[in-house]
Amino acid sequence: MPVKVNNDLPTKKILEAENIFVMDESRATTQDIRPLRIAILNLMPLKEDTELQLLRSFSNTPLQVEVTFLMTASYVGKNTPLSHLEQFYMTYEDVKDKKFDGLIITGAPVEQMEFEDVAYWDELTKIMDWSQTNVTSTLHICWGAQAGLYYHYGVRKEMLSAKLSGVYRHRVLNRKEPLVRGFDDEFLAPHSRYTGISKEDVEKSGRFTVLAESDEAGYFILLAENGKNIFVLGHPEYDRLTLDKEYKRDVAKGINPDIPVNYYPDNDPEQRPLLLWRSHANALYSNWLNYYVYQGTPYEW
Repeated sequence: MPVKVNNDLPTKKILEAENIFVMDESRATTQDIRPLRIAILNLMPLKEDTELQLLRSFSNTPLQVEVTFLMTASYVGKNTPLSHLEQFYMTYEDVKDKKFDGLIITGAPVEQMEFEDVAYWDELTKIMDWSQTNVTSTLHICWGAQAGLYYHYGVRKEMLSAKLSGVYRHRVLNRKEPLVRGFDDEFLAPHSRYTGISKEDVEKSGRFTVLAESDEAGYFILLAENGKNIFVLGHPEYDRLTLDKEYKRDVAKGINPDIPVNYYPDNDPEQRPLLLWRSHANALYSNWLNYYVYQGTPYEW
């Protein structure tokens, strides 16, 4: 897929080295096409890693996509160089009068905090309100999904007895929905979180279509408003070594974490993890772009 990004974005070179077609701005302007405009509100601390993971996930559709990276103005993390943020990121104030075909709200390492205690919660709620009128479809990931479920529908967050970390088996529950088109009956996907969501609240609401869930990890994909809002409770965009880095970071901090489930061969952290979820992750993002963004957005915004 031609992904249109800033010519100087560092992850562009990595994608090109992986033989993923990335279109620079100069070439994109010569095509008589209106690209899909996708905004990514990147709340993860290692923003360049998340950029790479999401852009890589977009790589299996023929649609041209123009990506705008967003950050919060009310809180600026310390794990990404300020120069990178200033060059490649915008804030809500920069885009509030614009319209986008799709929006992704990523996860964030704040899930053990109450939503209202998060430094940028007020700004995030403004963006979520804005998305209902200025975005065709919003895809919420992990903590971003928990935040969206809580803010839009009052679904409570619940602490788990231990961190959910690993690659878990899920089953498809509603094959008629295009978001899971091409999925096998069962598939694997990564999770990395300390919290879940209230099953009671989801069932009582009656506003969700459950597309996939896991016996161990719970709900995985929830659909609302015919795809206006989509919630993915795991991290399908994670690359092979993301959980490995998280696990070894926690070990170094003395947290003494459990070894991620179904991740390392022979459950041995010294072995290279197997990549077991990429095909379904690619199908998920391709289906979202095609059926919920491209098929539902007007040519003129």
